[in-house]
Amino acid sequence: MKKFIIAVCIIVLLVIFADAAYFRLGWYIDLKPSAPVTSFVKTDGKKILMKKDGSYEEFEIKGINLGSSIPGEWSTDYAIDHDTYLRWFGQIKELGVNTIRIHTLMDDDFYNALYDYNKDNEDPVWILQGVWVNDYMQNSHRDAYDKDICDTFLTDCRTMLDAIHGNKKLSLGRNASSGSGNYLKDVSPWVIGYILGVEWENVTVAYTDNKYIENKEYNSYTGDYMYTSGNATPFEAMLAMAGDKLIEYESNRYKTQKLIAFTNYPATDPFDYPSEVSDYFMKCAKIDVEHIKNTDKFITGQFASYHVNPYYPDYLKYIEDWSEFYDGEKELYLTSDGTVNTYRAYLSFLNKHHSMPVVITEFGFSTGRGIEHIDTNTHRDQGNMSEQEQGEAIISCIEDIKAAGCSGCCVFSWQDEWSRRTPNTMYTVNLKRNPYWSDYQTNGQYFGLLTFDPGEETSICYVDGDISEWKESDIVCSDDSGSLSVKYDEKFIYILIQKDKSDLSDQKLFVPIDVTPKSGTSYSDEYGLLFDSAADFLLIIDGKDNSRLKVQKRYEALRSTYAREVYGFDAYLSGHIPEKDDPGFVPIDMIVNENVFTVNPEEKIPAEVYETGKLTYGNAYPLSEDFNSLADFIINEDSVEIRLPWQLLNFADPSCMSIHDDYYEEPNYGIEYINIDSIKIGVSDGKNKKRIMMLPVSLEGWGDEISYHERLRSSYYILQQYWNPSYSK
Repeated sequence: MKKFIIAVCIIVLLVIFADAAYFRLGWYIDLKPSAPVTSFVKTDGKKILMKKDGSYEEFEIKGINLGSSIPGEWSTDYAIDHDTYLRWFGQIKELGVNTIRIHTLMDDDFYNALYDYNKDNEDPVWILQGVWVNDYMQNSHRDAYDKDICDTFLTDCRTMLDAIHGNKKLSLGRNASSGSGNYLKDVSPWVIGYILGVEWENVTVAYTDNKYIENKEYNSYTGDYMYTSGNATPFEAMLAMAGDKLIEYESNRYKTQKLIAFTNYPATDPFDYPSEVSDYFMKCAKIDVEHIKNTDKFITGQFASYHVNPYYPDYLKYIEDWSEFYDGEKELYLTSDGTVNTYRAYLSFLNKHHSMPVVITEFGFSTGRGIEHIDTNTHRDQGNMSEQEQGEAIISCIEDIKAAGCSGCCVFSWQDEWSRRTPNTMYTVNLKRNPYWSDYQTNGQYFGLLTFDPGEETSICYVDGDISEWKESDIVCSDDSGSLSVKYDEKFIYILIQKDKSDLSDQKLFVPIDVTPKSGTSYSDEYGLLFDSAADFLLIIDGKDNSRLKVQKRYEALRSTYAREVYGFDAYLSGHIPEKDDPGFVPIDMIVNENVFTVNPEEKIPAEVYETGKLTYGNAYPLSEDFNSLADFIINEDSVEIRLPWQLLNFADPSCMSIHDDYYEEPNYGIEYINIDSIKIGVSDGKNKKRIMMLPVSLEGWGDEISYHERLRSSYYILQQYWNPSYSK
């Protein structure tokens, strides 16, 4: 019996060891060393070809980027389940998409769902699989050959291949910025290519190239599948090595190959620009994959992958003479209104530069209320687009991409991501709590064709003129002439103003709002209004085109952080600090561009801003024929419905009812937070010179317990009509 127990224990240990060696350490024995390497996809010149019924046909990538984030979870939580992925794959295919691009190794639920969706499907969804590089590593002292970057990159490539082929078990946290689980299903038959790396920091690229430019060990590479040309840089040599090692491992172990690409974008594109342009955009590095060559053993081929949006960085906008570029005549890229389509021109220059297929693997537009970049040429801005405008902008970009001769594109993105941040708003919110509320001012959260609206099935309120969802319990104050009501959810504070037997379309209304106990004013000198509480904001309803929210001067978030760039002074020096009860209310502006381009470096130009407090009139009900997703308010005879994004009222985290503290009170000197449990609000037409009564509204945060429901945006159906016009639900 004792020998039997020992034998069983040895067998169990051997099984555990074999499992760990095979699935975790990647050990294997090549049982068919002479088996031929095969592939179902390859490049031919500037075309991508896919094998179908024994012969190759040209394949145009109609793709979409898919992330790992859902509301209430960070993207690194990989919280999306199998059934959700499966349902999304169906919706994505109905859109007319043939390819999903993912940036990193997802959790095993994604690949299990992919297998289940594709295994008996004659029209499968194809995958472009990425390998991520940790952002922290790039923004550190390391160069690209540092083992923390290079060795990790090579290991992650190998890990990804084993997972794709169903031979990997990966513990949570084992790989930075990737999923985990038991990858036991082979999804490689539906993977058409690998995109290696991320949008490389130009300083990392420049640092690497300058450090090793004279070092023969690093400034070139020769492998069995990839090698560098004589004019390659050390960073390009590192990429060639990564690609070569990936192809080698997949060829030897799995006897197959896929397409290979390396992520690139304008900041590291292969072009030279005038010094004033490169200095302004910090364009200090180049990556040119034309310097990475393929041997005959690499039977599939390489394509050039670029992330390019029309709004930033628009280098060509600032260059008068295009003669250094291919077809550098601006007249070739004129639009019908006489402006130059620099986006189409830039894409054309990229395509003409390369001998391989070019795929624009990321471009997109945000329906968020905030704007980060403005496209002055074709007006395809980053942010503040309606869902209709988003769909139209996507299609216009696809037309530009096709006209430039590219081999396809991937729209960014499939779903919204509440956890994302945007540089021009991140200073004003608590970044540790992003996933727990929908920040409509942060455009980075709203690139999706699939959105997440608050509420389990429907939202608590729609600004549409129909006030049937408002309840008596929502009333804050009322008298014989009307009432003021308030409610809120994870995205908005909603306000309803009713005045019986009145036509509010031609009346001016004032709504003072007291948010913080630290400051605020009891009167407005501009409008001659008195308040019975210290108001921090003043909402002014003044017709369809002149309504806005203003903020008391001391509580202006932009001033607290960007006074020097916008106003030309330090907000924290004596003489520039507003009094706590300053009676001035100022427009709420959003920073767009801290440093405005100028050919004269000595010239000081104020930062570019736009008034984000200005309100948009319209119907915000998604099922309405006249739906405008950007609508902030609507007037319906004797009622006005308004919705205000939390951040517009200086909430840093409404899930915990956390707001901005007094910026100028020691020891703050900047944005810190305090918690509140109520605000005060009132309403007046301004005709009565008595103090406006402001009554409390209780606020209770929802913590981590959020509610939301999915909704396909209008842009989804617009793109579907373009990519899949034959589809009928």
